[in-house]
Amino acid sequence: MPGFTLNSAVDTLLKKEFDEHRIGRRAHPIMDAYGVDAVPFIHDDLNIWRENFKGVQYLHPKTNFYVFGAVDDVWQNPAGELIVVDYKSTSKTGEVNLDDHWKEAYKRQMEIYQWLLRRNNFKVQNTGYFVYANGRSDLKAFDAKLEFHLTLLPYDGDDSWVEPAIIKAHECLVSEKIPDYSETCEYCQYRLAAIEAESKS
Repeated sequence: MPGFTLNSAVDTLLKKEFDEHRIGRRAHPIMDAYGVDAVPFIHDDLNIWRENFKGVQYLHPKTNFYVFGAVDDVWQNPAGELIVVDYKSTSKTGEVNLDDHWKEAYKRQMEIYQWLLRRNNFKVQNTGYFVYANGRSDLKAFDAKLEFHLTLLPYDGDDSWVEPAIIKAHECLVSEKIPDYSETCEYCQYRLAAIEAESKS
């Protein structure tokens, strides 16, 4: 898929902003505004954890799968627990939330990050946070700049599904039986459409 370059720019700027508070070992104002008792986490591998195709890494022994995911940020509470933080950006009227069905993927993404950090022997708080930047379209003019409202959305993760999903994926890959068709699988739908198009040509 093509990259979402504006979203990537927001992510990059948010990382720089939170890193300033990380260096100062202090909470970001949005943490104070929402009553989150935490500070940005300092770790030697943080830049690796944030890097695409590297990220937080774990070799799953039962399947020999190399599982990894690039986090946007990690905070730490006074109990020493890590808090997974994901940056999201959009532009919509009204308040942002996690209610849309397609945002289930956001939640699974966070749970995988939590699972990975736990497999790397870190204590991880179940509640993670989405720092949501909502671009304003109610201004009089563009003036060569975008303005955003920042919202902090908590999400109580449950990573208990991750391990069974990895094992099931491995079983599928080593099986000689092709998985059954699913109406909810976009790739199945694509292949059906392709077969239909080929039969008409």
